[in-house]
Amino acid sequence: MTRTRQSHDLLAELGGFLLGASCAGCDLPGVLLCAACRSALLPLPVDVVTPSSLAVRAAMSFDGVAARCIRRLKGEGETLLARPLGDALAAVLTAAIDGARGSGDVLVVPVPTTRAAFRRRGYRVPDLLIRRAGARETRLLRTTRSRADQRGLGIAERAQNVHGAMRARRAGSGERVVLVDDVVTTGATFDEAMRALTAAGYEVISAVALAATPSHRGLTGHSSSTHRRHGGNDP
Repeated sequence: MTRTRQSHDLLAELGGFLLGASCAGCDLPGVLLCAACRSALLPLPVDVVTPSSLAVRAAMSFDGVAARCIRRLKGEGETLLARPLGDALAAVLTAAIDGARGSGDVLVVPVPTTRAAFRRRGYRVPDLLIRRAGARETRLLRTTRSRADQRGLGIAERAQNVHGAMRARRAGSGERVVLVDDVVTTGATFDEAMRALTAAGYEVISAVALAATPSHRGLTGHSSSTHRRHGGNDP
């Protein structure tokens, strides 16, 4: 661990103590993330195939400590958690970028955050995670309309809900893209992002996510909560 990283962690822990914070993973008082829960965020990749056959690699399963930390980041403004979560994302994002660079440059494109979510949080979660993973995001996509909450929707309903909801900000000329999102369930959102970019002249070569929900039947590899040190329930 570098001295800069050690200093950052020390300040985060001190800030958490002074603010009366509790561990995002286990509610231990006085820390933002305890050592045991931090170790539970080590990447354990899972693979998802979207309905349009786009391959997605997620850094971990959305359960236990990981799910609780992501909820705190997305719903409670705990942006310091983007650091350890970004470290986990880096394991799959760096591999995707390196695997594509053999044929030239690649753009790292976050799935766009809705206007309502950005107003509520004040930050874009996928963009923040990309930066914490040590990469640079290129915001090529924008939302064109509001869409219903995806929670509780089936595969076909999710696809219908997001269809036509994104558009590229500018035309491309064959540039290759790695798509990034925080959580993947069925992959319908990734498919819509790919549709919008392909229509604008880009080539989506792969997609990565921080976490994949275990309920998604397209998961392969390690997706069971038995691979985590801490239990937890899906959202």
